[in-house]
Amino acid sequence: MRLVIVAVGRLKAGPERELCARYIDRTAKGGRALGLSGPDVLEISESQARRPEDRMAEEGAGIIGALAAETAVMGLDPRGAELSSEQLAADIAALRDRGVRALSFLIGGADGLSPAARGRADRLIAFGRATFPHQLVRVMMAEQLYRATTILAGHPYHKA
Repeated sequence: MRLVIVAVGRLKAGPERELCARYIDRTAKGGRALGLSGPDVLEISESQARRPEDRMAEEGAGIIGALAAETAVMGLDPRGAELSSEQLAADIAALRDRGVRALSFLIGGADGLSPAARGRADRLIAFGRATFPHQLVRVMMAEQLYRATTILAGHPYHKA
């Protein structure tokens, strides 16, 4: 199953980009033995619209347009379900075992996911109720994907 992160905005050179790349690389290496490929990162341009609703709508259209036809979708939204790392790993494994071809994680821009993007998601998940910069959420998502592969592989990285 292919893992995909669809995120609004680009990570500029710096520690966030380096950390994200490190977790993406680790996930790719560890995921192969588990029947997982990727994660691919698809970056959607940030909207320059003045109104938040218009920005969200433009970015949401870009997110939806970037999705593969046959993908399960989890949208990151503060109103979503708070999953433990073990639950996320189990959900990824269950989708893989059901023969789902791809799993996409949606990360909105500074204003969040549009109603259309939230509606396209099969499930909304949250990293708690706190608000985080969307660039940092991408790093957190990359780390959680790496952590999920280590949990599924029985690797000691995750110390539960």
